[in-house]
Amino acid sequence: MTSSLPDLEAILLVGGQGTRLRPLTLGTPKPLLPTAGVPFLAHQLARARSFGVRRIVFATSYKAAMFEPAFGDGSAFGLSLEYMTEETPLGTGGAIRNAAEALTSGPSDPVLILNGDILSGHDIGDQVRTHLARQAAVTLHLTEVDDPTRFGCVPTDASGRVTAFLEKTPNPVTNRINAGCYVFTRSVIDSIPRDEVVSVERETFPGLIESGEVVLGYADRTYWLDVGTPAAFVRGSRDLVLGRLGSPALPGPAGEHLALDGARVSPEAKVQGGTAVGARAVVGAGASVVGSVLLDDCVIEPGALVTDSVVGTGARVCAGAVVHDAVVGDRAVVGPGNELRHGVRVWPDVALPERAVRYSSDV
Repeated sequence: MTSSLPDLEAILLVGGQGTRLRPLTLGTPKPLLPTAGVPFLAHQLARARSFGVRRIVFATSYKAAMFEPAFGDGSAFGLSLEYMTEETPLGTGGAIRNAAEALTSGPSDPVLILNGDILSGHDIGDQVRTHLARQAAVTLHLTEVDDPTRFGCVPTDASGRVTAFLEKTPNPVTNRINAGCYVFTRSVIDSIPRDEVVSVERETFPGLIESGEVVLGYADRTYWLDVGTPAAFVRGSRDLVLGRLGSPALPGPAGEHLALDGARVSPEAKVQGGTAVGARAVVGAGASVVGSVLLDDCVIEPGALVTDSVVGTGARVCAGAVVHDAVVGDRAVVGPGNELRHGVRVWPDVALPERAVRYSSDV
């Protein structure tokens, strides 16, 4: 697989602020959030390397200074990494154009574009080979979803060429949507205006279609997930731990739970459903943690119940508390008797007193 794609370069878009994931992203950019035991991007980097990518340029903006300390020069992944920063947000097209200044590929070479908030099981190598065989300007990964009304859809003709980019509609013409992984011919990237705000979805792709360039859709129904919301983030981590999506970066065997170094899980606790237990986290006797993400140094006291939730770094869920489909921010304390449900988000350093019950969306 890798031998057919020598020296492939990629741009990784990691500039978003991750507002839908707050408070998790107040101190950490979304692509660096611990996911199945490692920063989210570790899964993307390892998978890209497995398909022959050798060099990746990070297109950074929000908390840009945090990326290089996390991944360095990329040698741990067998990659060469470069970091390019937008001083002001430039949109998807502007970010790609800005990052392209660090590419070494020639005008006719393919360049892979990855979004830093997508988990995907599709065959990147086959997408690139399809792009080359059809001499396309751009080849987009399209995923098929059961309910396309929640997305803009991307129709194609019988030959696979994209014919339009349609906004959300109650009556979509196709169940195929933009999955956020593109192969560009380098010269097409160079045609995007420099230092301008440009959207590839609203400007670049429609413009290429209108001018008669070959814009291809590479469609499949493999695993695909946008991890931009707390529920989706939890699901992504859970699916990786359970092995529903394979990842070379998973720091242990797939199974009911993954515990990092120094984690202490009582033999009398129930920890299952793809739960990730962070370094030095503690799960007490009689506690139940199902399908959740426990970050480093958090404490789940004896008898606490945590399901489908994120418990932040250094946070504490006290005995008798229930956390279901919720986010507990870093260093927050959920006192005994509290029940957090239905998307409740507790901000960092907030302490909920004993027996207080909160049901609002933000605490």
